[in-house]
Amino acid sequence: MTPTRQRRLIMVGLVLLAVGVATALVVTAMSQNLTYLYTPVEVKSGKVPAQARFRLGGMVKAGSIERDPNSLKVNFLVTDGDADMLVEYNNILPDLFREKQSVIATGQMQGDRFLATEVLAKHDEKYVPRDVQEAMAKAHSKHDVPAPDAAKPASN
Repeated sequence: MTPTRQRRLIMVGLVLLAVGVATALVVTAMSQNLTYLYTPVEVKSGKVPAQARFRLGGMVKAGSIERDPNSLKVNFLVTDGDADMLVEYNNILPDLFREKQSVIATGQMQGDRFLATEVLAKHDEKYVPRDVQEAMAKAHSKHDVPAPDAAKPASN
């Protein structure tokens, strides 16, 4: 092998190594930033890794909203019909937030409560992944609340 070919082979090897390292770093960074959606019954059954950041989805349980009059702190229960999870949030809630409304909270567990850093109130269920839509429909049926799709008039 001539010295020129040997240098080219080394350069190709280094480029492939750099691409491999870059790919590994991107995959690692992306997997650490994923936040999975769980329901209260999944959280209580231990499906969530300890200290993991995740999204909690369900409905705000009727009569469970407690506001601190001296701050923005709000406590409420999120339910999926099978289990309830206490959520603590210390920020301004969305305008559409109310009882018996679908909600998704992002945060992590601290003891037996969920500390939310973001709360999203659901207003339109059109653009929802199938598994989330099925879980929400099941939660709506357990609380005798019509699912959002059931309220829409049928088209001819």
